[in-house]
Amino acid sequence: MLKVCIFGGGAIGGYIAAHLARAKQCEVSVVARGKTFEAIRNNGIRIVKPSEEFTVAVNVCAAPDQLGTQDYIFVTLKAHQMDGAINQIVPLMDSHTTVLPPTTGIPYYFFHDWQGGSKDRQMDGIDPNGRQWRALPPEQALGCVYWIGAHSIEPGVIVQDGEKSGCPIGELNGIHSERVGRLAELLNASGIASKVNSDIRAAIWVKFVNSLCWNPVAVLTQATLGEMREAGNVVPVVKAMMKEADTVASRLGLEIGPDPEKRIAMTLSAPHHKMSMLQDFEAGRPLELEMLAQSLRAVRELTDVQTPVLDSMLALATLRAQTARRPNAVAPH
Repeated sequence: MLKVCIFGGGAIGGYIAAHLARAKQCEVSVVARGKTFEAIRNNGIRIVKPSEEFTVAVNVCAAPDQLGTQDYIFVTLKAHQMDGAINQIVPLMDSHTTVLPPTTGIPYYFFHDWQGGSKDRQMDGIDPNGRQWRALPPEQALGCVYWIGAHSIEPGVIVQDGEKSGCPIGELNGIHSERVGRLAELLNASGIASKVNSDIRAAIWVKFVNSLCWNPVAVLTQATLGEMREAGNVVPVVKAMMKEADTVASRLGLEIGPDPEKRIAMTLSAPHHKMSMLQDFEAGRPLELEMLAQSLRAVRELTDVQTPVLDSMLALATLRAQTARRPNAVAPH
């Protein structure tokens, strides 16, 4: 039986792990720590969806080297946590292991097998000194996009926002390989819709831009998606940001699928959802703003495109995150 490790027990990792464990088509393990580790060990993972609720026991550990070599590793950490986790991920791998790194930002492997002048280009701004590239070889990576709106209401308890969820995956060279086909079968059998995407780079770009545009606006407005829509003058700002990013993609030679209007409509189909960065902001957790900005800079420097609206919104959101950490002022006597 195939071994699948979910490295990170938060909302997305827990959601995938619970569905795979319930389907019993593979051996599933979750790497978690602290309260999340304790909750999953003692109570399993509980999933609350619009159509159903279920709880399932899942093997969980805090020391990944106890698990042995895995066939697939979903790294469901925040992108800025990747570098610090590499030494724990490597013991789970051998030459046949397939790893699915996070794609909130542009992943380190983005230009591997690229058909163009930037083929196998490494981006120091994303992966300093090529550490991820060497430890998690790009030929062992699969592209993966998490279109799963979910949040943890407490450790080990995950609520899905909206009716739909999906997880397209694909090889960077576009072929329908045996390893990508097997993983898609596992995900589909578990109830997570997974299509093999022949242009996973474009799909990764769309998800990156979705995070790049919606997350800073969410931090600034403190609003759900529905509240942003109802405000009337917020969504046009997001659209302008998307158009700037897609101009960069066009200069790189990426063919982006749905236009911004369709992508915005898809995101707004979960009106009660809070963007993940707003959830982190409210919980006092570190934000991925710098990772998003680094990704934008890394790909923009390959073009002559300027992104003034994106730059402004990222700067404002970064300052908002900084001022939120400021100690409360003492009230005057």
